[in-house]
Parts: sequence; structure tokens; C-alpha cells
Amino acid sequence: MGTETGIRRLASRPAVLVLADGTVFQGASFGARCVRTGEVCFNTSMTGYQEILTDPSYAGQIVVMTYTQIGNVGANATDDESSQPWLSGFVVRELCEVPSNWRSEASLDTWLSDRGIPALSEIDTRALVRRIRDHGFQNAVLSTDPEQQNVDALLDVARNAPDLGAVDLVGAVTCAKPYRWSEGTWPGVEGQVPAAEVPDEKLHVVAYDFGVKRSILRQLVDHGFEVTVVPAGTSAAEVDRFNPDAVFLSNGPGDPVAVEGVADTVRQLVERYPTFGICLGHQILGLALGGTTTKLKFGHHGGNQPGKDLHTGKVAICAENHGYAVDADSLRAAGEPVEITHINLNDQTVEGIAHLERPVFSVQYHPEASPGPHDARYFFSRFRRMVEQHKAGKAVTGASIAQEG
Repeated sequence: MGTETGIRRLASRPAVLVLADGTVFQGASFGARCVRTGEVCFNTSMTGYQEILTDPSYAGQIVVMTYTQIGNVGANATDDESSQPWLSGFVVRELCEVPSNWRSEASLDTWLSDRGIPALSEIDTRALVRRIRDHGFQNAVLSTDPEQQNVDALLDVARNAPDLGAVDLVGAVTCAKPYRWSEGTWPGVEGQVPAAEVPDEKLHVVAYDFGVKRSILRQLVDHGFEVTVVPAGTSAAEVDRFNPDAVFLSNGPGDPVAVEGVADTVRQLVERYPTFGICLGHQILGLALGGTTTKLKFGHHGGNQPGKDLHTGKVAICAENHGYAVDADSLRAAGEPVEITHINLNDQTVEGIAHLERPVFSVQYHPEASPGPHDARYFFSRFRRMVEQHKAGKAVTGASIAQEG
């Protein structure tokens, strides 16, 4: 987009982002025309904006993309990670108004507008990202309504916005009732992308929906699981009635402590079933095993985070999206037979844990990626092997399966 186009957009569709600390960014709007509050975070991925937009883990947040131009490939139904976008707003440096991709079904502007999500472009996203990086998460208000752009009034709204740490965001994004999921990964173009080799023997997994991404469910199907998705509030007794071979704990938004009762349920489940957790599911497992969680300064959001396997010394480039982390010292103090298996090399936070006596493990990052590199996809194969060995009566643990590599 040239300067002239940007000026025309700014003049015709003004928008403003006001941070709770009083910082103001004025630019051009796209998407829906409305006023929304949220916690500002930034994502460093270069691709996959639609997957980011539809990831329920972003519920209640205003997402800033660090990559300069967004919208190049438009949007399509296939790339949705959930039934709708859950974030509060979207901020980019430059919007590509004319997408070029054979799979595109709508421009990003139209796609966001149809789904009620306001968006802001033509601002200095580097300055905004540095603000969040240096000072941490904070609330803000985004107005794309030309009649509601008084900065002083919007500042009051931002400062009175609810603290997301006190809100059970999982309750807003989880499914209403159990359902079966049977769709595997998209096979791509015939002859170019080989179809996944799905194991013949099916294993039944109950997947807790804390805000689960469809790519995770597809990976479970590709690895030979029959998947029953259940709401976040499902009790251990209800899980027993499904008679599963294993339990999966999904990603999701917000503070794990705010999801009342789930850690107690997971504490019961890990005594009965092989269990694998990702992201929020990893944090909830940490709570169930006696640990605590802490809020990070600005979180990890993007497809370029380095995660180190402490068993092998190997480093995977990981897709991550979280604002909280399991506290390592609290796990050690809890007295449970648990080991830390992975760490983030940027800040040494816990990225993986495994039980020394039970078939239970988890990772903080996203092995399904979408978007991001596929370095960590092996975790689904590891989960499959663990469940197979447990079902065969072998003495397998989360730690022993981790040592297999």
C-alpha cells in the first residue's frame, strides 16, 4: 500500500487505540465499526494471521502483529481454528486490501467486518510492541467508530476495563455439550502433499475443550485417536462414562487459576488415565500436581520461540501463545514425583513436565503449530505410544516416554 492509499484510508475511516497508561495511537480502521476493550499483546509470526484470529486462546485480547503487511492471502473457511474469532481487536502496520491466493474467499477487511471484530492499521506497530515489551501487558480500548473517538473518554474506558486475570475466559469459549471429532488434517493438493498414515487400531481420547484449536483435534485423529470433545466443566465421573483410553487437556485463554474446579478434576483424572496437556492444559496440569502459575511480563506469542528438551539437549523452534507459566520452584516444593522436561531458552520458563510414576506429561508450547514450524509435532506420536503401552499393561510413565525421544 502506498502513502497516498494510506492517507485516503486514514481520512475516510479513522480509528484510535488508547492504552491505559495514556499512550495513544491514531490510524485507519478496517473490519467492524465499534468500540472494544482488551488486553494488548503482540504476535511475532510472519504468517498464519487467520489461525491467530480464530485461536480461542486470544479471548479478551487485542492482538498486534509485528510483521509489516497483513491480509495478503485473504481468508477462507478451511483455516479457521474455531467457530469464530474470540479476540477483542486486531492491529497491523499495513493492511493488504487486495489478497492474492487461490484459496481466498474474502478479504481480511470483509472477513473481520462480518464477524464484528474492529481493526486498526497505519500506526507505528514497532513503537506499540516496544511499549508492551518494556512495560508489560496492559488494558486498552480500540475504537473504529468515528463518533466515539474522544481520547479522554476512551482513556477512562481503558482504565476501567476488567482485569483478564480475574475472569474465567474458558467458560466463554468452551463447547456447550460433548461432541465427536473425526476430521484429520487437510490433505492439500493431490500429488503434492502425502496423506497422513493413520494407525489401524483406534484409541479413544476424551479431549477437554478449554478453547481447543481444530488443528490439535486433527492431529489427534491423524495419530489414530477417536476423539470425544467435552466442556471444561466435565467431571471425572462423566469422563469415566465415556470409557476412554486417555485424556487430553487443551489450550485456552487467560489465567488457569480462574478456571474454577478444573485442577481438582484433573487431579482425579491423572490417577486413572494417560494424560497429555498443551498450553493452558499444561498449566492446569501443573496446578493439579501441586504447583502454582505466574503471569509473564508480556507473554510468548509467535512461531519462533526456542524450546529445549532437557533429556536430549535438542532445541525446537516452537509456536507459542500464552501469558502465564508454571512456576518451577513450586513444582519442586509440592513433593509430587514430577520432572521438568523442557524450558524456554529466552527466559528459562517451564515448557514441559512429565510424571515419574504415571503416564502423564505436558508441554507449554503448541506442537500442532498452525501457524508455525512443525519441529514439535512428535509430541502427538509420543502421546500415542504412551497410550498404547499403557493399554498393553506396560509400566510406562510420562518421564519414561520422554526419554525414548
